[in-house]
Amino acid sequence: MKRSFLTTCLLLLAFTFDVDAQIEKLQAFFIYNFTKYIEWPPDYQAGNFDILVLGNSAIDTHLKDIASSKKVGNQTIIIKRISSVNEISKCHIVFISKEKSDELPNVISRIGSNSILIITEKNGLASMGSAINFVIVNDKQKFELNKRNVTKYGLKISNQIDALAIIVN
Repeated sequence: MKRSFLTTCLLLLAFTFDVDAQIEKLQAFFIYNFTKYIEWPPDYQAGNFDILVLGNSAIDTHLKDIASSKKVGNQTIIIKRISSVNEISKCHIVFISKEKSDELPNVISRIGSNSILIITEKNGLASMGSAINFVIVNDKQKFELNKRNVTKYGLKISNQIDALAIIVN
């Protein structure tokens, strides 16, 4: 009886970790696909396509897996994990992990008017300045889109994203 209970607990624990990994993998897939429907200004369309991950998130591992076989247009995708807002430099995307969500105002300040897409993963952050915010709705991964926060940084977004997004103002 004890062995059966222990086995069940271990399976549930393993499933929980697997769910988190699957969410991160799905978010990485979404991020890559966003690059197909968002246009950066011409001076961002040469060189590498840089994605910064602020905080401790395994999403960078999944993004690196994608980057090993995909490009954004003709740009090689470079993924870099950073631990501080001060490490943000010219890039295309900044993903803010849940643990660093409180840094959103500092990220916005650091970015200034640069054409950087801010992606977050905590409820309410699309209304507070991020362009795209991952949320779970009815046990499904969804994303909020704040078009104003996309165009604010000189990015153009395709209307095709609207059909999948939860639009936030």
